[in-house]
Amino acid sequence: MQSQQEVLFMVRSNATLRLILALLVLCAFGAGSGSVQASSSGHAPHGIVTIDGVTVPDVGPLPTVVPIPSSNLNYTAKIELGKQLYFDGRLSKNNAISCAFCHNPGTGFADPRQTSIGVGGGVGGRQSPTVYNTGLNHVQFWDGRARSLEEQAIGPIHNPVEMAETHEHVVAKLGKIKGYQQQFKAVFGTDVNLQGIAEAIAAYERTVLSTNSAFDKYVLGDQKAMDDAAVRGMALFRGKARCILCHNGPNFTDNQFHNLGVPQVGPMKEDLGRFVVSRAEKDRGAFKTPTLRSITETAPYMHDGAFRTLEEVVEFMDQGGGSNPNLSPLVKPLNLTAEEKRDLVAFLKALAGEPIPFSMPKLPK
Repeated sequence: MQSQQEVLFMVRSNATLRLILALLVLCAFGAGSGSVQASSSGHAPHGIVTIDGVTVPDVGPLPTVVPIPSSNLNYTAKIELGKQLYFDGRLSKNNAISCAFCHNPGTGFADPRQTSIGVGGGVGGRQSPTVYNTGLNHVQFWDGRARSLEEQAIGPIHNPVEMAETHEHVVAKLGKIKGYQQQFKAVFGTDVNLQGIAEAIAAYERTVLSTNSAFDKYVLGDQKAMDDAAVRGMALFRGKARCILCHNGPNFTDNQFHNLGVPQVGPMKEDLGRFVVSRAEKDRGAFKTPTLRSITETAPYMHDGAFRTLEEVVEFMDQGGGSNPNLSPLVKPLNLTAEEKRDLVAFLKALAGEPIPFSMPKLPK
């Protein structure tokens, strides 16, 4: 087994060195000003983008090195343990609902249902967000109530609509399983405990990356990686369509909270979003900006799964979002043409990452 002092930095492709070099080039370019327009030169976007006086980081290639907290170093044995726990329904009251039940690798580590179903057929009020690139987020869940992946990993266990277990009982249950007893001793030097469960699952989730997309290849110099429609869509994304105001940086999210006036559907009459956490009026009905990487895999869209297709989302945003007294000032009617809408969708499709090799883990007995 590898030492706990040996950090596994999750390098996933042969393009790693090129990505790092590209990031150094981006830094060397420095920050610019004014609205940035895409070109067909294949050069990486860089610096900042300013639209209507709002300045945000530009989009760019995703680093393949995920920040790893010093309190939870990644190494192979811990990741493998976390993967087993991620797929183990015994974390739930009925021994059937695992993390993967709502964050399925076959559907972009998200849930294809509008809102998720838990123990006893309970229906949740929100759409399960993707696990892709969550290791790059500083807060988790649509309302940002979890401050780390470790905190997020154990939240659903005691949620009455999701896994409907108790933390105490799940520790006792897994503690009776010989395979878990042995692995916890090997990985943590302890008996099965809640902190170890949280750290192992989080370690696995940090390996779930969407990267090396057609967009990444294009901005690294492969001019054939994106077609003309996607290139035009990138210019719209960073200009007229205003998407970059919220979906910025290498992970295409500002990790902030915005009210888009999304229609409330599903079992909840009203979802107050971030307001429940912050109690700030500005956050009433505001939800965290999701990553757009591999967005084609993670339908339906928005916090309540209100839209089934990217075309529906683009149409909604083109109209200036929905009617809401707390609508974000960043949301305005776009007046896109039919061709521009198609180009924008073409660019969003170019954010699909390379396939992740996957195999189901063997669960301990």
